[in-house]
Amino acid sequence: MPNIKSAKKRVLVTEKKAQQNKAIKSALKTQIKKFLAAVNAGEKEQATALYPETVSAIDSAVTKGIIHKNNAANKKAKLAKKLASLSA
Repeated sequence: MPNIKSAKKRVLVTEKKAQQNKAIKSALKTQIKKFLAAVNAGEKEQATALYPETVSAIDSAVTKGIIHKNNAANKKAKLAKKLASLSA
Protein backbone atom coordinates (compact mmCIF):
# COMPACT_ATOMS: atom_id res chain seq x y z
CA MET A 1 0.00 0.00 0.00
CA PRO A 2 1.43 3.40 -0.93
CA ASN A 3 2.37 5.94 1.73
CA ILE A 4 2.52 9.06 -0.43
CA LYS A 5 -0.75 10.94 -0.84
CA SER A 6 -0.52 11.23 -4.63
CA ALA A 7 0.26 7.51 -4.94
CA LYS A 8 -2.79 6.68 -2.81
CA LYS A 9 -4.92 8.82 -5.10
CA ARG A 10 -3.52 7.11 -8.20
CA VAL A 11 -4.52 3.72 -6.76
CA LEU A 12 -8.10 4.94 -6.29
CA VAL A 13 -8.28 6.57 -9.72
CA THR A 14 -6.81 3.50 -11.42
CA GLU A 15 -9.36 1.21 -9.77
CA LYS A 16 -12.23 3.47 -10.81
CA LYS A 17 -11.02 3.70 -14.41
CA ALA A 18 -10.48 -0.06 -14.56
CA GLN A 19 -14.09 -0.61 -13.50
CA GLN A 20 -15.34 1.85 -16.14
CA ASN A 21 -13.23 0.21 -18.84
CA LYS A 22 -14.47 -3.24 -17.80
CA ALA A 23 -18.10 -2.10 -17.97
CA ILE A 24 -17.64 -0.61 -21.44
CA LYS A 25 -15.87 -3.72 -22.73
CA SER A 26 -18.55 -5.97 -21.25
CA ALA A 27 -21.32 -3.93 -22.89
CA LEU A 28 -19.45 -4.13 -26.20
CA LYS A 29 -19.17 -7.92 -25.97
CA THR A 30 -22.87 -8.18 -25.11
CA GLN A 31 -23.83 -6.07 -28.12
CA ILE A 32 -21.68 -8.21 -30.43
CA LYS A 33 -23.22 -11.39 -29.00
CA LYS A 34 -26.74 -10.02 -29.64
CA PHE A 35 -25.84 -9.33 -33.27
CA LEU A 36 -24.23 -12.75 -33.76
CA ALA A 37 -27.22 -14.48 -32.16
CA ALA A 38 -29.53 -12.75 -34.64
CA VAL A 39 -27.27 -13.74 -37.54
CA ASN A 40 -27.01 -17.36 -36.38
CA ALA A 41 -30.78 -17.54 -35.97
CA GLY A 42 -31.16 -16.30 -39.55
CA GLU A 43 -33.18 -13.24 -38.52
CA LYS A 44 -32.15 -10.85 -41.28
CA GLU A 45 -34.34 -7.92 -40.20
CA GLN A 46 -33.16 -8.01 -36.60
CA ALA A 47 -29.50 -8.42 -37.62
CA THR A 48 -29.82 -5.50 -40.03
CA ALA A 49 -31.28 -3.36 -37.24
CA LEU A 50 -28.59 -4.40 -34.74
CA TYR A 51 -25.65 -3.86 -37.10
CA PRO A 52 -25.49 -0.03 -36.85
CA GLU A 53 -25.83 -0.21 -33.06
CA THR A 54 -23.02 -2.74 -32.87
CA VAL A 55 -20.71 -0.72 -35.11
CA SER A 56 -21.48 2.37 -33.04
CA ALA A 57 -20.58 0.51 -29.84
CA ILE A 58 -17.29 -0.62 -31.39
CA ASP A 59 -16.45 2.93 -32.52
CA SER A 60 -17.31 4.25 -29.07
CA ALA A 61 -14.93 1.75 -27.47
CA VAL A 62 -12.16 2.91 -29.82
CA THR A 63 -12.78 6.55 -28.96
CA LYS A 64 -12.52 5.74 -25.26
CA GLY A 65 -9.31 3.76 -25.78
CA ILE A 66 -10.79 0.40 -24.76
CA ILE A 67 -9.80 -1.38 -27.97
CA HIS A 68 -7.31 -0.51 -30.72
CA LYS A 69 -8.61 0.98 -33.97
CA ASN A 70 -7.24 -1.93 -36.03
CA ASN A 71 -8.97 -4.39 -33.72
CA ALA A 72 -12.20 -2.43 -34.24
CA ALA A 73 -11.78 -2.44 -38.00
CA ASN A 74 -11.23 -6.20 -37.88
CA LYS A 75 -14.37 -6.73 -35.78
CA LYS A 76 -16.50 -4.51 -38.03
CA ALA A 77 -15.27 -6.29 -41.16
CA LYS A 78 -16.14 -9.69 -39.69
CA LEU A 79 -19.60 -8.51 -38.65
CA ALA A 80 -20.24 -6.97 -42.08
CA LYS A 81 -19.18 -10.20 -43.74
CA LYS A 82 -21.58 -12.22 -41.57
CA LEU A 83 -24.42 -9.80 -42.36
CA ALA A 84 -23.66 -10.04 -46.08
CA SER A 85 -23.60 -13.84 -45.95
CA LEU A 86 -27.05 -13.72 -44.37
CA SER A 87 -28.33 -11.73 -47.36
CA ALA A 88 -26.84 -14.08 -49.92
